Amino acid sequence: MREAINLSIENVKNGGGPFGAVIVKDGKVVATGVNRVTANNDPTAHAEVSAIRNACSKLNNFKLEGCTIYTSCEPCPMCLSAIYWAGIDKIYYGNNAHDADHIGFGDQFIYDEIDKPKNRRTIPAEPLMHEEALQAFRDWENKTDKVEY
Repeated sequence: MREAINLSIENVKNGGGPFGAVIVKDGKVVATGVNRVTANNDPTAHAEVSAIRNACSKLNNFKLEGCTIYTSCEPCPMCLSAIYWAGIDKIYYGNNAHDADHIGFGDQFIYDEIDKPKNRRTIPAEPLMHEEALQAFRDWENKTDKVEY
């Protein structure tokens, strides 16, 4: 956890957001990540997502089972989802969501949006070309050499 916190402090000094993350497997650091959203003009460049990308690349696997993530702040909805998709076993965090909200990094609006019916969300979404889109799913379903996840 200390390393995640140190990364977050150093990242602020280097023009990034106040977030750092470390992924550990078998007691060893596999990868780290920091928030580079504004530095890279990439809204997905959160510390946890960056650490997950780095760990997956290093381990040559899209699953991080057996890994633990230490993050300087409670993960946002995107990062939490990525952690689940990656199959990480445990999350430790320093600051909580209230602390993040206090300095302008509030995520509650996303949780609120997810809970709303689709037709009441702030960003409109509607299906388009459903039948055509199903072709890729049919192809996937019939693929014999697919890697399941």
